[in-house]
Amino acid sequence: MSRARRPPIQHPLAATFDRALASYCASLNPETARHYRGTVRRFLIYLAKGYPGLILLADLRRDPHILGWMSSLRAQQPPLVTASYINRLLSLRCILIELAWMNNLSELAHFIRSDDIPRTPQRLPRPLAPEQDQKLQQEFVRRNDWGSNALLLIRHTGMRIGECADLSFDCLRATGPNQWAVHVPLGKLKTERLVPVDSFVGDVVQRLRFFRSVDPLPLDGLLWARPHRKEALVRQLREYLHQVCYAIGLSTRIVPHQLRHTYATEMLRAGVGFPALMKLLGHTDPEMTMRYVEVGLTDLQREFQRALAKPRHLIPPPKTSLPLVRAGLAGVLDAIIAAQHVLEMFRRTLPDGLARRNLDRLSNRLTKILAEARKLATP
Repeated sequence: MSRARRPPIQHPLAATFDRALASYCASLNPETARHYRGTVRRFLIYLAKGYPGLILLADLRRDPHILGWMSSLRAQQPPLVTASYINRLLSLRCILIELAWMNNLSELAHFIRSDDIPRTPQRLPRPLAPEQDQKLQQEFVRRNDWGSNALLLIRHTGMRIGECADLSFDCLRATGPNQWAVHVPLGKLKTERLVPVDSFVGDVVQRLRFFRSVDPLPLDGLLWARPHRKEALVRQLREYLHQVCYAIGLSTRIVPHQLRHTYATEMLRAGVGFPALMKLLGHTDPEMTMRYVEVGLTDLQREFQRALAKPRHLIPPPKTSLPLVRAGLAGVLDAIIAAQHVLEMFRRTLPDGLARRNLDRLSNRLTKILAEARKLATP
């Protein structure tokens, strides 16, 4: 059933905001554009109730109009969660910037300032408990239908549910003799990757290909049949997991993204290095991976005991020392590597703050200098 269309807002500024929305949302997907329109609609409803005399865009002010709207969001009942509050502020700021450009009113772009936007609450990772993970996987294997195999694929590759919905029919790629990987297409961060898999995951993909081949919808190059939009397929997978959890007595609040958390934590505990884990998860920023992976108490105990047994394994000595510096370009490279090591060891001792961030930038510059210096090598 299609969603009922709400009547347009009867406000003198509605047409002006509509033009800005049309301009800004021209290249956005329909769901994102709907979010921006909803934010503008709520803002105009607030203006109509609180300031019925406001009819010109030039009369719009930060105080009282914008600040009053922000206060009304904070006073909303039930309370608006911080993430939703941030999204509405950012959405309205984007439209105000568009209005400033379209109407030559530069002050509109500064009505919502950076310090008005609270910090995003840190979301802790939620990997499944070992017992939950085992029960779910056993039930998926027992059911052996398209939904259970799809969720098994997410669990054993760590891909996002949206990336899974976009998999191609030939996503399983041979990377060597008896070596396979799943090609994950462009996703949330506009990156694609190959995730190495074992024979178990290879069998899962083959079963999914069989389910697709017997589907009445014609083959279209995708691993999933889509009678409707991609969003409908994602909702269907979430509902399937909800039903499975209910059937086997697990919490029905478990979501597919926790399978990704569980995969990441499992890889880290198995000894996968941090850069490799970033690649497996498709992250572009190390901080994303740091927030994503939960290190449990058992891991902390293991690392603590390891540090006590061999304390210097955590801070290896520099690869070079003054008496052993080589001549020529090789010595220059050694000196840069040693400087980068000393800088990084000192940076780790500092608390989070400006000094630590500045040293991080200097370390990045040394990395670029090192890369350029290596290009100078001659036969």
